[in-house]
Amino acid sequence: MRKVLLDSSTAGLAPLAEMALMFASRAQHIAEVIEPALAAGSIVLCDRFTDSTEAYQGGGRKLGSDAVRELHKVLCGNLQPDLTILLDSNPGASVSRARRRNKRTSKSAGHSHDENRFEQETRVFFARVREAYAAIAKREPGRVVMVDARGTAGQTHARIVEVVRRKLKV
Repeated sequence: MRKVLLDSSTAGLAPLAEMALMFASRAQHIAEVIEPALAAGSIVLCDRFTDSTEAYQGGGRKLGSDAVRELHKVLCGNLQPDLTILLDSNPGASVSRARRRNKRTSKSAGHSHDENRFEQETRVFFARVREAYAAIAKREPGRVVMVDARGTAGQTHARIVEVVRRKLKV
């Protein structure tokens, strides 16, 4: 599913189909990985979850937050992270970095598929995505912490560590 969702050759995928595939992938990942890990008492870290769908499909694709949140309740059992760290940076710089990373990954893996479908979107799309993320953070300040990621990798890391320490009270 990931390959279909990220490959630029699927650029014509309808927004609702895209969102349905995101949730299908997430529901399977919850069943196979997240729920067993939580049941075993493990800490689970995800690099993306429903907030990303709300931002990209709800905001970027203009499907709205209500549809995303309703599907999350039904398909994900309303499972919520205890903490979400939202890295806030310049959208243009983030997209450029992602494009470079995807190009390197594709070349080093020795295959021809790409993962640039989202990175090919317009600045207006990414402005809507950023606005949607900001709205989530404003709506859920107890769970979502925005971290300024415009500095060096070391500075951003230090900020993230501090947020996690506060959450874990260590």
